[in-house]
Amino acid sequence: MRYLERLQPLALLVLRFVLGAIMIAHGYGKVFGGMQRFVHMVSGLGIPGWMAYLAAAAEFGGGILLVLGLITRIAAAAVLIDMLVAIAKVHFKNGLVGQGGYEFPLAVAGIALSLIFFGAGPIALDHIRGGRGT
Repeated sequence: MRYLERLQPLALLVLRFVLGAIMIAHGYGKVFGGMQRFVHMVSGLGIPGWMAYLAAAAEFGGGILLVLGLITRIAAAAVLIDMLVAIAKVHFKNGLVGQGGYEFPLAVAGIALSLIFFGAGPIALDHIRGGRGT
């Protein structure tokens, strides 16, 4: 079992890369061309429109930070909040599984929560800079 324990840094790297790639993909369309439509959608949910910019930053910028392993816990917290709001305001009414269900955002939130607790691991810029995100 010690062999598996030595692979934990690699597991954290994979979690960061997977979550970061997902969030970059989700935020890219908002940041580069779809922001007005996203602001309108967020406003339609009863949330102030300016918060769409925070969500887009959490998704795109947070995704980049996660891939790099830079201020990982803060980026993961932003992603977690983003996903919890998405579940509560958009997906919950559709149930856990099926079209528009909250199973995927819940899985993403779970990965983000794990990174908040465990940090970036030693294969990250947080570790290189001696930050507390390790």
